[in-house]
Amino acid sequence: MRRLILSDFDLTWYLKTGRLVVDPYEEGIVRENGIDLRIGGEVARLKRVGKVFDTMNGGMDLNDFYAIEVSDEFIIYPDEKVLVTTLEYVKLPNDIMGFVELRSSFARVGLSTPPTIIDAGFEGNITLEIHGSSFPVKLYRGQRFAHVIFSKTLNPVTRPYRGKYQGQKGVTLPRFTSD
Repeated sequence: MRRLILSDFDLTWYLKTGRLVVDPYEEGIVRENGIDLRIGGEVARLKRVGKVFDTMNGGMDLNDFYAIEVSDEFIIYPDEKVLVTTLEYVKLPNDIMGFVELRSSFARVGLSTPPTIIDAGFEGNITLEIHGSSFPVKLYRGQRFAHVIFSKTLNPVTRPYRGKYQGQKGVTLPRFTSD
């Protein structure tokens, strides 16, 4: 099966025509075969607690497990896990999906992120989990830190994303339901 990865030419056209939305948009975030996303002004630090996070109990107080910080700079401590948000709000059409990766310079200092997919039809800020290095690393609001490679689906999806994270703004904590 053939995959179609969008080039800078394609991405610029999609952005200019409004088929793909990245807000705020700056020309410099469009790269050869993707778009760089910047760090927003919020992180959620996962706390080390003795409580059990029950994925079937949607009524738990998430403040017991996360500490949200708003700032223009953040230090990611050794082996820490944090949720970060993108500065950009993105909106994908029903025939484009995205693969999110950490930019290589951040990986080279030991930071990592699990594989993240942006589903066709999704819109919102992107929340990513970042795993700390073996030493503290300081990040800044507005810094390009993630790279999204966009792929055109063979056909538009028949069930575009309409899940519980649709329209999310800022760092978004996990949402579990009993379904």
